[in-house]
Amino acid sequence: MSQKITTIGFDADDTLWQNEEFFRLTQDRFAALLGDYTDRSALDSKLLQAERRNLGRYGFGIKGFVLSMIETAIEVTDEKVPASVIGQIIAMGQDMLAHPIHLLPHAKESVEALAGDYNLVLITKGDLLDQERKLAQSGLGELFDAIEIVSDKTPETYIRAFMRHGHGPDRAMMVGNSMKSDVVPAIEAGGWGTHIPARYEWDIEKADAPDGHPRFHVLESLAGVPELLGQI
Repeated sequence: MSQKITTIGFDADDTLWQNEEFFRLTQDRFAALLGDYTDRSALDSKLLQAERRNLGRYGFGIKGFVLSMIETAIEVTDEKVPASVIGQIIAMGQDMLAHPIHLLPHAKESVEALAGDYNLVLITKGDLLDQERKLAQSGLGELFDAIEIVSDKTPETYIRAFMRHGHGPDRAMMVGNSMKSDVVPAIEAGGWGTHIPARYEWDIEKADAPDGHPRFHVLESLAGVPELLGQI
C-alpha cells in the first residue's frame, strides 16, 4: 500500500455509473415537448439559467432538474403551459428516478482492487434517497468504508470527510469526473485530485484544470487508479 495515501474518495455519478446521459436524454424529450413554443437553443439556455438559479434552493439532483424544467416551461409559454405538459415533465422525472444503474467500465474491478488496502469513501452530491437507491443497485456499497452524501463539494467538505474517515486530506486522493467538484476543491483542501473525464459534462460543473500541480492527475478510466496509487 502507498505510504503517502491511505484514503481514496470516489465520486458516484458519471464516475462509477452513468448519470448525465440520462439528463441529456430527458432534456431532448423536454425540447420535443416544448418545440411549438420556442427553439432548442433558447430553451436550453433558459433551462440552464433556471438550474443555476435553483441550485441554492433545491440542491443537485433529479428533483431540482424537474422543478427547473417546469419553471422553464411556464416561462417559455408565457404561463400558458397545459397541465398535460406539466404532467409529462413530472413523468419524465419519475422515469429518471426509476432508471436502473449502469456501472461505467472498470468501476467494480477498480474499487474491488483497492478495498482493504485503503479507506474507501464515496463522496457524492445529490438527493439523499436517489443516491442511496443508486448505491444499493450498484452492488458497490459494501466495498466502501464510509458514504458521504453532501449538498456541495468544497475544500471544507473534503477536509471534514478525510479527517473523519482517514488521516486527513494530505493523505487522501479524490477520484471523479468533475473538475469543479471533485478535483479542484480536493487539491485546495490539501489532497490529490484525479480527473477521469466523462462522455458528457454538465456546464455547471466546468472549471479550469490545475495543470502543472504536483497533486493533479488525469486518467482515461478507473482502470488506471490502482497503478497510479502505486506510483505515488
